[in-house]
Order: sequence, then structure tokens, then C-alpha cells
Amino acid sequence: MSGKAKDLLKMDLYGLLGVENTATTKEIKKAYRQKALTCHPDKNPDNPKAVELFHQLSQALEVLTDAAARAAYDKICAAKKQAEERTRKLDDKRKKIKLERQAEAQTQEEVHISRTLEEEIARLREEGSRQLEEEQRLIREQIQREREAQQQQQTGEDGCSKSNLTPKLKLKWKYKKDDETNGGYSQDILLRLLQKYGDVLNVIVSSKKRGSAVVEYATVRAAELAFKNESGLSGNPLKISWLEGQPEVVLPSSQPGHFMSTQGALTNERDYESVVMMRMRQAAERQKLIEQMQREDEEEDARS
Repeated sequence: MSGKAKDLLKMDLYGLLGVENTATTKEIKKAYRQKALTCHPDKNPDNPKAVELFHQLSQALEVLTDAAARAAYDKICAAKKQAEERTRKLDDKRKKIKLERQAEAQTQEEVHISRTLEEEIARLREEGSRQLEEEQRLIREQIQREREAQQQQQTGEDGCSKSNLTPKLKLKWKYKKDDETNGGYSQDILLRLLQKYGDVLNVIVSSKKRGSAVVEYATVRAAELAFKNESGLSGNPLKISWLEGQPEVVLPSSQPGHFMSTQGALTNERDYESVVMMRMRQAAERQKLIEQMQREDEEEDARS
């Protein structure tokens, strides 16, 4: 018998998940998700016991959500239970004699019965458990959402961002009076240069005050990357400055998959309402910015 099968036979897979042996696949997956979230390695990097428990829970899910593997495991458990019942019915003297006579036979029977389970485990290792992969993916996503919610809460508490202002950068470049290309910059060209740092909500190129524009980013991190790294066209570099939303402290580097889509982050009606209110504020800010640029253009025309 392989070490993997022996290890499984030592564990009560149903008890480990906290479900009955009549539990449905849906109930088993739900129990796994609840328990695995508390001991996931990402949450317990310095706790080897938690990591081991997570591994055991994953083994339980892998076997109990596969029909053939579960049937083999249930058969072994039933055989062991029957043997224990027979043993309990014997008196002390007969028990000793019976155990001595059956020791070798029971060992052979256990090897024979467990062979099927061992074969099913080997098959699962070769094919991969789709149920296990799917559940672990869902757990990783749940942990990621919890981290993002915590980071958003911390950002609001420690003042890393300025109220509800979306981050905006002011762009300037050189241009000639009769240059119809506006120094080589257009809204499309600016968008192409700037969107590689993150989602761009809007790019406003001044129609009267040439050689200037404003870009509005969805996140402070994206605006900060553009501010630090974008130089513009080689023949006519950009001069970038903060207009609104400059971070007061250095933000931590974003991790892979840190920014999720708004739709993916919506978990309830309250989240949806918050996003709607945020979009309304952003639209009002954009309109205010456009009006401000128009006033500046008019003032400049009046002076000239």
C-alpha cells in the first residue's frame, strides 16, 4: 500500500470537513471552502500546522468529490467498521485468540481492499482534480478580495489618498503657433502613451490653450507610475505635474492581480451603490475641470 493511501486511511475525511458520510458534493465543497479559508498558506505563511491542515483538507476534497475514489474510500471505511464491530462482540479470551488468528488475514484483506483506493488516488494525480483546482481558485479570489477591502480601509484611515478626488495629471509640451499637429500630440496619441500605466478615465486636450492637456486615472498608483516614468515623444518631451490626488505617502508596489475590475469587486448592493456614487462624483469633477480649462483659455485670450 502506498504512503498516500495509508495516510488517507488514518484520517476521517468526513470528520475532517465536518460533514456526514451522506453529504452531497455541494455540501462537501461548501464545508471545504469554509475551513480552507481559515488555514490557507497565504494567510498562515509561518504556521506549518495550518499548512498541513490545508493539505489534509485538500486531500479530503479531492477524494470525496470524485465518485470512484469516494466509493473506494467508503468501502474501506465500512470494512474497518465491520471488523471493529465483530471484535467488540468477542469476550476477552476469545478476542485474544481471534485477533491472533486474524492478524495476518486482516492485513491481507486490508491490502486487497485498499488497492482500489490506491489506484483511484494515482488516477487523480495523473488527471488532476478539477473540483480541487476550482475550489482552490475560488479561495484565492476570496482571499484577494479580503486583502483589497482591508487595503482600501487602511488607505481611508491613514490618509494615503485625498478624500474622493480622482488622480489627475497636467501635461505640457512645446508647440509652434502655426503647427496644426499641436507639437505632435493628440488625444489618441496621449491615450496610447498613458494607458499602459493603468486605466485612463479621461484625457482632455485644451482646444485654445495649445500645448497642454489633463489626464484622469482610475487609480493613484497608475497616475504615480505615469508621473515618474512617462517622457512623451522623443522629439518633444512631456512635462508632467500633479493636478489633483497626489499621494501624501509612498504607496506600496502593487502585487500581480491587485487591481480587479469594478464588476468583479461588486459583492452586494451596497458595493454597487458606492460605485454609482463614485462615478457620479467623477463625472462632476470632469465637468468642473473642463469648465476650469475653458475659463483659463478665455482669460488668456483676454490678456492677449
